[in-house]
Amino acid sequence: MNTLIVATRKALLLYRRTDLGWTLERECFPGVPCSYAYCDPRNQTLWAALDHGHWGQKLHRSRDRGATWEEIPAPKYPDGAQVLVEGGDNKPATLEYIWVMAPGGADEPERLYMGTNPGGLFASDDGGDTWSLVLGLWDHESRDKWFGGGRDTPGIHSILVDPRDSARIQIGISCGGVFESRDHGATWRAQNAGVRCDFLPDPTATVGHDPHFVAASRADPDALWQQNHCGIFRSRDGGETWEDCAPPGSVPYFGFPVAVSDTDANIAWVVPAVSDEQRMAVGGRLRVCRTVDGGRTWRDQREGLPQARCYDLVFRHALDLAGDVLAMGSTSGNLWVSHDGGEHWQALEHHLAPIYSVRFAP
Repeated sequence: MNTLIVATRKALLLYRRTDLGWTLERECFPGVPCSYAYCDPRNQTLWAALDHGHWGQKLHRSRDRGATWEEIPAPKYPDGAQVLVEGGDNKPATLEYIWVMAPGGADEPERLYMGTNPGGLFASDDGGDTWSLVLGLWDHESRDKWFGGGRDTPGIHSILVDPRDSARIQIGISCGGVFESRDHGATWRAQNAGVRCDFLPDPTATVGHDPHFVAASRADPDALWQQNHCGIFRSRDGGETWEDCAPPGSVPYFGFPVAVSDTDANIAWVVPAVSDEQRMAVGGRLRVCRTVDGGRTWRDQREGLPQARCYDLVFRHALDLAGDVLAMGSTSGNLWVSHDGGEHWQALEHHLAPIYSVRFAP
């Protein structure tokens, strides 16, 4: 993985690793917020979701590593679709934000998924030329119990396609929880057993949870991790049940991203923050916490990271892993890379705009 795709509030940046280290290869969309960008591993197509504010959400595709881009019509909610906002009122559903994109299975070369606010999952079967709302999820019986987590409406930020079965999809919703489909999205069920939801009247409710990010291990697709609003949780059985890996008061309790080892499902990394109220580095010292025993213990990894008066926060999509190489970017515009599993960190940039996503690519 020799390319680093960095989506920021002011540009999309592409870095290339050479014998001399990481260097900026290309700047795309200068001045425009890029909410998420990634490379489809099946065909090396680059995708960029742009948040133009007044002009709304835009979607762009590049087939030549960012040299040129074509705008693709962004998904639209069908006429009559309604969304419940905080306060109990309904309003027409419109595309508010593109949180994440994900490829379908290797046996579905034209299949793509997109997670959005206000809680809609979109799918494409023609390589992204057209998109349709996955009605099985949109019409789910629990939707009236979903609500906004940080925004006025629910947001889908995590999409996992089982590499063994392309019909099996799992998603993370703020605030809804983890949901699974085994039939390409026709039907869905909640998978939140064992997850604690302290801000609800019933902390063990079936839905209404706030996973910040959900990741699966390539070594074992049934080994799932989530950094949640109320701790870190791990599943060993494909999401059927979850175990608490960071009780209240522990350093890694609150945060947004989580990365899982490609070769060992017991190894994972998180980037902790103080709390929901104070979204900044714990004690003013930026750290990555690593576990090698499935979340029973966590160890700080700080070398090369700022250790005084640090206010950096790492968003849910701004940490990525490729082998032993980790990369992360912060809300303060700092970008770091570690080539030894987080033991030592090197700063690549210090003065970027807030970083929304960091993703490796070939």
